[in-house]
Amino acid sequence: MTERKDVSELPDVAGPSQVAHDGNRYETLAVKASHYLDLQTGAVVAPIHTATTFARDDKYRLLNAACAYSRDDSPSYPIAEQTLSDLENADGCCLFSSGMAAISSVMRAFGSGANLVLPESLYWGVFSWAKRFAEKNDIRIHFYDNAGKDSLQNLLSSLQEQGVRPDLVWVETPSNPFLHVTDIQAVSSIVHAAGSLLCVDSTAASPVLTRPLDLGADFVVHSATKYLNGHSDALCGAVLTKEDNATWQSVCEERHLSGAVAGNLEAWLLSRGMRTLFLRVGRASDNALRIAEFLDGHEKVDKVHYPGLPSHPGHDIACRQMNGGFGGLLSFEVIGGEDEALAVAGALQLITSATSLGGVETLIEHRASVEPPETGVPGALLRLAVGIEQIDDLLADLSQALSHI
Repeated sequence: MTERKDVSELPDVAGPSQVAHDGNRYETLAVKASHYLDLQTGAVVAPIHTATTFARDDKYRLLNAACAYSRDDSPSYPIAEQTLSDLENADGCCLFSSGMAAISSVMRAFGSGANLVLPESLYWGVFSWAKRFAEKNDIRIHFYDNAGKDSLQNLLSSLQEQGVRPDLVWVETPSNPFLHVTDIQAVSSIVHAAGSLLCVDSTAASPVLTRPLDLGADFVVHSATKYLNGHSDALCGAVLTKEDNATWQSVCEERHLSGAVAGNLEAWLLSRGMRTLFLRVGRASDNALRIAEFLDGHEKVDKVHYPGLPSHPGHDIACRQMNGGFGGLLSFEVIGGEDEALAVAGALQLITSATSLGGVETLIEHRASVEPPETGVPGALLRLAVGIEQIDDLLADLSQALSHI
């Protein structure tokens, strides 16, 4: 038996969005795991439930109506799903087996014949999967330039003239790996005026820095493998909704039918990770800003992509939209080209060359080596996923590595 406050029955708190619905700060909700407490044992941390099926009585009634089969009903899910719902001010949350499973479930929910609008610059896994999905299922994808101020508005106007109403508009902000910043509030007005729904991939920001549902989005997705878990040891994804409606039920049905569910251990690790979410994201953001400033003035660096820099095209939007920092993800292009970029990555001693982001450790990745050519990532670009190490150690490692070119 667990005791958990029902935030839906508590009044909204006026004022800054840093105060949650129950009067506590979001940082406190994360640490307290939405006030979990096991009344039978007094445990302040939930156990890992490994059962895949659950017993019924002599009338074939479930002993616990919430637990039938672990594809949807694992007792390990509610703590993580409720905590994340609280942090995003969501009406519902579904955990998935990965970020891609979460993302694909949202897109599949609209079925054959749908019109989807995606940004030109986004995580290559989404780009590649969406194109294949569209080809096989009579889905039409329309791309907009997320580096262009009026590109989405112009696209939606053009589609309207053609008698096309998009079912879903996709935003990834900050984007991966170019760190484009999209004004969620402005875009939501445009999208809803067109009669469409808006989904925001907020993996790089996390609910620490941005809450898309508060800014008008209908859905928000996370690769929970990244900042939410934060320790590079759990593969997981999440979709959250602003309201429980027919589209949301279709997303939940996609999870059920595909079986793309999170494991019990992964759900527990996600709950564990979110308890330190604000500390980790805050430190990573501080470190990333220091590194971006260092690289921005370095003689061997051509460009730095980071919304915390005043020179970044999306800096003003990021200042309004990202609360308390600009995130731990940045990329930079070294002078020379691909060989020089690879030389820098290879010379690093503290920073590890590896895929992913959002963990406590700092990782570097040469994106052109892992992305298909059509994504247009230059060979000179390196992506830094900044962790929580001592900043002087990170700066010293980057400095010595850049000295090799």
